[in-house]
Amino acid sequence: MSHDEMHRTGTKDKLVRMANQIAAFFEAYPRTEALDGVAAHIRNFWTPRMRKQLTEYIEAGAEGLSPLLTAAIAPKAKAKS
Repeated sequence: MSHDEMHRTGTKDKLVRMANQIAAFFEAYPRTEALDGVAAHIRNFWTPRMRKQLTEYIEAGAEGLSPLLTAAIAPKAKAKS
């Protein structure tokens, strides 16, 4: 595995971990509020590059991502297409 491949894998792992932490925080909220909260946090605090990477990861299958996170982000990603 090349250095670039290791960096991309590490970045993906960090992205998944951070996204799942956000979703875990909002799990205790009512469903609608949780979905809105996750989406708002990603929109307000993640850079455009991070949001693009997350959207691409979801479109590639979302392996390891919280269902709450994918439910909050996937519809918005499809709407932009």
